[in-house]
Amino acid sequence: MLNRCHMSRLRSMFLLCILLFAVLVGRIAYLQLWRSEYYAEQSDENRLRQSRIIAPRGLILDSSGRELVNNLPGYAVALQKQRSYNSDLLERLSVLLEMPVDDIKEKITASANYSDPALLKSNLSTEQLTKIEEQRRNMPYYVMLEIRPIRNYVYNDLAVHALGYVGEVSEYEIEHGLFKNATLGSIVGKAGLEKSYDSILRGEDGTLAEEVDVAGNVVRHHNAMHPTPGKNLQLTINFDLQMEMEKFIDAHLWSLRASGKAPDAYAAAMVAIDPRNGAVRALISRPNYNPNLFVQGISSKDWNNINNNPDYPMSNRVIEGEYPPGSTFKIVTGSAAFELNKVTLYERIYDGGYHPLVPTMGNAGGEVLGWLSFVSGLAQSDNVYFYELSYRTGIDNIAKYARIYGFGEPTGIDLDDESKGLVASRQVKKELWNEEWRLGDTFNAAIGQGFNLATPLQLAVMLGCVANGGIKYQPYLVEKILNPDGSDFTKPKRAEGKHIDVSQQTLDYMQLGMSATTREGGTAYYFDALPKKIAGKTGTAENSHGRDHGLFVAYGPLEDPELVVVAVVERGGFGSISAGPIVYKCFEEYFREKSETPADGKENGK
Repeated sequence: MLNRCHMSRLRSMFLLCILLFAVLVGRIAYLQLWRSEYYAEQSDENRLRQSRIIAPRGLILDSSGRELVNNLPGYAVALQKQRSYNSDLLERLSVLLEMPVDDIKEKITASANYSDPALLKSNLSTEQLTKIEEQRRNMPYYVMLEIRPIRNYVYNDLAVHALGYVGEVSEYEIEHGLFKNATLGSIVGKAGLEKSYDSILRGEDGTLAEEVDVAGNVVRHHNAMHPTPGKNLQLTINFDLQMEMEKFIDAHLWSLRASGKAPDAYAAAMVAIDPRNGAVRALISRPNYNPNLFVQGISSKDWNNINNNPDYPMSNRVIEGEYPPGSTFKIVTGSAAFELNKVTLYERIYDGGYHPLVPTMGNAGGEVLGWLSFVSGLAQSDNVYFYELSYRTGIDNIAKYARIYGFGEPTGIDLDDESKGLVASRQVKKELWNEEWRLGDTFNAAIGQGFNLATPLQLAVMLGCVANGGIKYQPYLVEKILNPDGSDFTKPKRAEGKHIDVSQQTLDYMQLGMSATTREGGTAYYFDALPKKIAGKTGTAENSHGRDHGLFVAYGPLEDPELVVVAVVERGGFGSISAGPIVYKCFEEYFREKSETPADGKENGK
């Protein structure tokens, strides 16, 4: 028989067991009845993970439907949100991704305020992908391997200043709402059409819930919301013309340097537009860069090569470069004089090598050309003749007609960062130099020097007005927007062409003078060798930092203009030597393609 001491101990143990059992039952009841939903959710989070399915960006096609920009499949590594990350894991990822631990931590920190996983690295190499797959069983489930479309510029640097490039959206861009609906890790347009049409090209991302096992392997998929691909852009650019002109310009610049004619000619711009509607057929800026370098984050070496280039490869000189228009501006001065009846077509003005009112201003080298009418004065690019026209017309009227032709304001092309140039005027000089206007300033403005600045595209718009009978069109690069299946979606909204306030008679006079420029006796007589007649104008722009810039503007065919071409060669010297051959080659190539393409649009022999 048990003694009282043992009985007391048994009773205490029994009571303790009852108490513990009651606590356990109470806890189970609490978890099952009151906290069941919470822990069910926690359980799901431990075995379910949300993945974002990146929408492929829309394609970019040339005028005939050839792919210029598309997407390639790629893999990326991301980390699902956790309260903390094991340091050993970060070390292992650092080795596998060939990425410093500090960079990984920076990516994690940057994504802390966002719900999406932290993207560590995209566009993994085959070797990196293989290593990660081999290590998947030794990694926690929150290390995610994702399929992401990689932007691909099919012809590398071809038309890069029109196409632009893409990159990962920055925190600054997200915080300031620069890209609608973009989240950390999104790929967005950074320049060119990729940027100006980003909202159309980007599409909408999808989501996917994945059930994973303890090793992070996907067991099954749940609740997939498929991404919506971005829409495609079909451009106005003629691939063959663009390609041939890029090759020629590179070779021509090399020749100018090698021959000693223009030893510093590394930079140039060329644009070709259709004067009948404003469609851009070719757009080239030199130097250039390869946009594929930016897709997955540019290396320090590549960035330094681009950023340290004194000729700024990332600058689109066609829309951003501001140059004195030189003698190409004489079209504006001539238009003002004829519209105000300050001169007649056959009136002859004497050039004695300088203007008597400002004897220090005359022709290059003091050349004397004698008695000249408007046509011969423009064809031979005589300065003294246009000094006299500007004396009769006045700077205020010259500035007025410069603005009528579109100078001093952006053209409205569908690209960002377009410069507006500068129209010489009394106010401009007062603001810049706080000085009064003088007659010498008017003379300089009349021949496109002094305070005048214009972009190559503005010159193309001006010349388009002369070529088509006075209609100013908004230049554009995107012909239409297509659905992902290739069907038509819409056309971008553009301003309708408007007649400028210049008479047809005056435009006819400009056409006469420009057509004489490309014939015997003109400054670009060698254009007469082309199969069809061309009207053009040379220009040389003063450059305070070195050799003068060379310009050439032209349109053709003369009877029914289809193309306007403008070329500028920085530090190229005389326009007839540096820029003229570029324009000549463009028309030669354009006419060759036209002759090889029958009326049905199919090339001969193809």
